[in-house]
Amino acid sequence: MTSSTQSPADLRIPDDVAAQVVLPEGHRDDARLFEAYRWLRENNPLGLAEVEGYDPIYLVSKHADIMEIERQPEIFTSAGGEEKGAFNPILANQAGDTFTRSINNGSLRILETLTYLDPPEHTVIKDIAADWFRPNNLKQWEDTIRTLARESVNRLLTGDGKIDFVKDFALHYPLHVIMSLFGVPESDEARMMTLTQEFFGTADPDAARDDVEPLTPDAAAKQWVATIQDFFAYFDNLLMDRRANPTGDLASIISEARDEHGEYFAKEVAYGYFIAIATAGHDTTSSTLAGGIHAISQSPGLLERLQGDLSLVPNLVNESLRWASPVKHFMRTALQPYELRGRAIQPGDRFMLLYQSGNRDTDIFDRPDVFDIDRRPNKHIAFGYGPHMCIGQHLAKIELRIMFETLLPHLKAVHLTGDTKFIQTNFVGGLKNMPVELEFNGR
Repeated sequence: MTSSTQSPADLRIPDDVAAQVVLPEGHRDDARLFEAYRWLRENNPLGLAEVEGYDPIYLVSKHADIMEIERQPEIFTSAGGEEKGAFNPILANQAGDTFTRSINNGSLRILETLTYLDPPEHTVIKDIAADWFRPNNLKQWEDTIRTLARESVNRLLTGDGKIDFVKDFALHYPLHVIMSLFGVPESDEARMMTLTQEFFGTADPDAARDDVEPLTPDAAAKQWVATIQDFFAYFDNLLMDRRANPTGDLASIISEARDEHGEYFAKEVAYGYFIAIATAGHDTTSSTLAGGIHAISQSPGLLERLQGDLSLVPNLVNESLRWASPVKHFMRTALQPYELRGRAIQPGDRFMLLYQSGNRDTDIFDRPDVFDIDRRPNKHIAFGYGPHMCIGQHLAKIELRIMFETLLPHLKAVHLTGDTKFIQTNFVGGLKNMPVELEFNGR
């Protein structure tokens, strides 16, 4: 796979560390996962993982190396360069990639979305909605988002505070916001929630579909494809409606987009945008919200400090993003020879960019395993870096800021009442369960 002058023993990561990071089930145990990340950074920051059932891959655990790869898409492709669909930008096992190729004309490009594209094609598609996601445009939506946040908090205040913070609260607010801005009827949000959990939970038994046989080597890929097809079926109606009856919402902007010849982009381009917005547009935000509240519950005095000075909330948002890092990885593949960290990289070498690890790198962050809202600068890469940096990052920060500003003044205390659990995924996710008892002010 590589012609590095390093010996195989120098390159290869111990099996237990490689399995902890590469396999979805390794991400259920947050403590052991972050210990594996630390081992990589300290002992083999660009090591080769050889896990049964997967192609050999380099695990990129250092912040600087992730940024070096991300800023050079002409060298490190997301999905294949000129040979579109040759590589998968999301880690799958060999059986999964084989299945995807078998139903997609030999290509791994199962979605026409930014994740699967490289510049200049990536730039053209990103520009369809780039202006809508700019901070100046998003300001007009802040009042709407604040209203939705108040509605969510007010419903919370009618209860006794004994909830699963993830399932009963954190998942719902970001979904409601993104669907409201997107133009999806509230009556369809339950369907979007189910599809999103299936989309990101392909390796989690709790999110398995009834129409996919579990425990088979290609089960995750089959669930991924089946869920995508369900999304296509739903979003085709939305696409055609917005082309016939545009409303000026985000769905209309995407549906009405035309190429340089004045023709509508292929439907699949709109589907890809819709799916990205419906999934990553809320799941990452909910994971960060839950992670932030969990950190507050474990940080004596922090809640009172934030309540006394809500101008600290943007710092809380940034630290929660670094802390949770809900996007765990993307894959890149070398297109040409390159030297990285003294190792000779060859075309075809594959790299798993470990954003969670990069966000705990002591070269960048002082005391990275401490939740610290005073961290300045906070150079987290929770949204990625370079051309593929998340298009929705400013919206996510606004949603989180407004929710924290709305919720925190009502909280007297946050008590964990049971064990927290994490989603079994190596791609996107965070806390799956967080049983709490919330004490409200004025009670």
